[in-house]
Amino acid sequence: MATKSSENQEKPVTCRYSLLDEPLIGTRLAANGQPRAFTLPGLLVALQRDEVRDFPALRPHQRHPWHAFLVQLAAIALHRAETSEPFTDEAAWRDALLALTPDDPDGTAWCLVSPPDRPAFMQSPVPGEAIEKWTNRLVAPDELDMLVTSKNHDLKAARMSSSRPEDWLLALISLQTQDGAMGAPNKAISRVNSGYSCRCAVGAVPKGNWGRRWRRDIAVLLEHREETIELYGLRQDGISLVWMVPWDGRNSLSFDALDPFYIEICRRVRLKACDSDIVAYATGSKVERINAKQLKGVTGDPWIPIHIDKDVSALNIGSGGFNYRLSSKLVFGSGTYRQATAQALREDDGAEGIVILAQGVARGQGKTEGYFERRIPLSNKIRKMMIRHQTDQLAARASQRVDSIGQMRNVLRSALVLLFENGNEKKEDREKKQANAKAASYLRGFEAGEDHRFFTDLNIEIEADDPDQARLDWLVALAQRAEALLKSAFKTGPRNNEQRYRARAAALSRFHGTLRGEKSPLPDLANYYRKQKQQKETADDAA
Repeated sequence: MATKSSENQEKPVTCRYSLLDEPLIGTRLAANGQPRAFTLPGLLVALQRDEVRDFPALRPHQRHPWHAFLVQLAAIALHRAETSEPFTDEAAWRDALLALTPDDPDGTAWCLVSPPDRPAFMQSPVPGEAIEKWTNRLVAPDELDMLVTSKNHDLKAARMSSSRPEDWLLALISLQTQDGAMGAPNKAISRVNSGYSCRCAVGAVPKGNWGRRWRRDIAVLLEHREETIELYGLRQDGISLVWMVPWDGRNSLSFDALDPFYIEICRRVRLKACDSDIVAYATGSKVERINAKQLKGVTGDPWIPIHIDKDVSALNIGSGGFNYRLSSKLVFGSGTYRQATAQALREDDGAEGIVILAQGVARGQGKTEGYFERRIPLSNKIRKMMIRHQTDQLAARASQRVDSIGQMRNVLRSALVLLFENGNEKKEDREKKQANAKAASYLRGFEAGEDHRFFTDLNIEIEADDPDQARLDWLVALAQRAEALLKSAFKTGPRNNEQRYRARAAALSRFHGTLRGEKSPLPDLANYYRKQKQQKETADDAA
């Protein structure tokens, strides 16, 4: 985190920006799109009524942390109140939230700013410490938030010069509940498989607004509470709001001391009022807040699929994000991942408009590689099969498509390389490298196109009266798209007349010869071409 200087005079205050009493959370209403700000209890009522369309201040990479926080918080409060139905009035939610902080009945723990020796929202008490002497002084909430810079959405740090308390609220939740390690003093959350990971999420989203999914996921958490405790060794009514416990940076909480719905923090941060603004002070810690590194993120998080093929660990994504290969495994299963609890479909999800939503930030060592989000539509037939746990056929057909795209990519690559070698394979190594590099740029476009349409085309196959014929139709179209891309590469191939014609002819000959030959990597497609040829020859003979 960068250090900033300021000439503003900081004035000591007690508690400010109460989420329980001040309408700090901005929304747009589903009914008319009009803006409306809520207190935290008021927001929970609005979600219960499914009145919220979206949150204008919420940045893309903050969406899941915010959803997860609202779900976990409500589930904790409802469990403590011994009910499963969300409250319908603001006063009841306020009382339920205050009941979670009995040592701070005045609501200090729900304020963004409070004295350092007392808890503040998502900030542990630090008795006896002078936060002004901490390592970093941050003047913008996006400095505090995890840094995300990529071509996907170019977010830079310290751009939010005119920020509101709401921006600090969202930045705190994003940092404290999804970030990985950022250097030795800045430790990762417990729900990642390593320090170089971020919290990923996969869940089912029924048709509706924010509140529809919120209510659904609360029900999922409450129904699986006892199972989560038993499977992961968590404690009935353990520590639920980790920020309530003082932290000096030298001690960790034991994982088995936590409630199954625990809302964690991973950094030592305190906000402070500075005139009419907020500044943040941050410092490192010697240990993780929660002693769970050995669990590799297998902590009972209801939105995280678990890798079970070799090393049992929480899902992590790379720079490819949720591409069609990974997504098909996550949605339909393949023996590689155990599905997240929140992605299992329910009868009350409805029959239309259901998607599987995958979200996550790709992290490398000391860097981020972008935020990725994918919505995977589910046809009605697929929905029914998944509810009945009849996913073997779905997984098999998805896997066939993944393999077919890979085979077509190989055929296309061979033809492209030959094109850029001017139709002559006997080239120097340097020229071969150049040909491969040119081919790679076209192959990325091919992959991106197939990735974009993968699940739409798969839905068509599953819904078809004759799925095998639908798959053959898709294979033919796949070959046509690959051939069209090969021909589009002619413009960057050789320019000399003799070389141009030779290279183009050689590339097309290899492409079609490989697909149609006896050793075709796609035998169903080769058989189709043979039948087409035989029918044409028969028609010609008859004519």
